[in-house]
Amino acid sequence: MTRAIPGVLKYGSLILAVVFVALPLSVMVFASLKTKGEYSTTGPLDLPQNWLNFDNFATAFTQGGMVEGFINTTIVLLVSLAGTILIGTMAAYAIDRFAFRGRRLVMGLFLVATLIPSVTSQVATFQIIAGLGLFNTKAALVLLFLGTDIIAIYIFLQFMASIPISLDEAAMLDGANRWTIYWRVILPLLRPAIATVVIIKGIAIYNEFYLPFLYLPSEGMISTSLFDFKGPFGAQWEVIAAGTILVIAPTLVAFLFLQRWIYKGLVAGAVK
Repeated sequence: MTRAIPGVLKYGSLILAVVFVALPLSVMVFASLKTKGEYSTTGPLDLPQNWLNFDNFATAFTQGGMVEGFINTTIVLLVSLAGTILIGTMAAYAIDRFAFRGRRLVMGLFLVATLIPSVTSQVATFQIIAGLGLFNTKAALVLLFLGTDIIAIYIFLQFMASIPISLDEAAMLDGANRWTIYWRVILPLLRPAIATVVIIKGIAIYNEFYLPFLYLPSEGMISTSLFDFKGPFGAQWEVIAAGTILVIAPTLVAFLFLQRWIYKGLVAGAVK
């Protein structure tokens, strides 16, 4: 009987966690499939009468500005991820492979940057963006997302430690310079770490609300488009629920299909 207690606690905690995650999602799915009259006369856990009622999704997608939000989010997402991968892998390669004065200082500054709450520097950040003439442009968001990839650099550094320096030396004997080694040898070997950064940072950019709301007020991103539902659809919770499902769906699908890359990339390089 005593031996069964750990198993009961383990599976009981997992079931409880599933309930806490699935319950709010179920309420939103049920609400998104109900009509306005049905939503006002039924409880949140009552099943919808018509499981093929997608009128709320059509309303949210066409009238809620979600088309513009998806397009703008995709542009910012792709450019930011490309820049993050390029800058992050280059920085990790330089820090791990080159011996230079101030190397420990650079690592320390990276660590300090992760400890400072971003909200404390927003006034200075806004002044810099406005001074550069980038306010209310997608370039402002791209620049800000590129400046918050410290975690990506640490992930690349962790994986770089598992790549033997002998590969660099062998490439040098064949006449390769540092750029060729980085582009032809190191970068292909960093693919698991790149996949991890793409997933983690991609989801973070996709879900970001504060930066688009502050720095891009005239154009809708997917997060700010959902926020705008409080206006024309303020009392239509079934439409808001449908819009929420449309926003959640891409990240949920991406995580379900690519979750193994997250775990693989996070632990890769942890042990030589």
